[in-house]
Amino acid sequence: MSFPDIEAAMFSQMLVWGPKLGMALIIALLFWLAMILLRKAIYKISANFGLDIHVTALLIRIVRVTVVIFAAVTVLGTLGVDITAMVAGLGLTGFALGFALKDTISNLLAGVLILLYRPFRVGNNIKIAGYRGTVMSIDLRYTILEAEGEKVLIPNAKLFTDPVTVFSG
Repeated sequence: MSFPDIEAAMFSQMLVWGPKLGMALIIALLFWLAMILLRKAIYKISANFGLDIHVTALLIRIVRVTVVIFAAVTVLGTLGVDITAMVAGLGLTGFALGFALKDTISNLLAGVLILLYRPFRVGNNIKIAGYRGTVMSIDLRYTILEAEGEKVLIPNAKLFTDPVTVFSG
């Protein structure tokens, strides 16, 4: 192959890949801007509804991961990569992770619901599953009770499904 032939081949490849790369960069930029706007919207909505900071941070992480996955799939599809196997793999991976992390996800969702509905707050005296104590903290996975100098970690799924007695005063 002579030099003019190589130059012509490179030029033809630039004509093929240039618009695809440009469009992929524009799509990536649009997804990045959408992520910024969604993050600001979540902060504003969280402030208006008085959501807990843990719930807000979780929502932002979920939105970030979702936008990055959609952006990657869209950009790769724009570049001409066959994404059907990748989308199927993402679906199977999500199913396997959901099944493997069933208890953790259950505690996480129960924690979010406890923080949203606020059936009890930090400082309340509660009784659950034979434990009675003062709520020291409510996290996304556990609620910590302090009773007689001991700290007891109660999984949030248990707090959400079992009867809880909240003592007044």
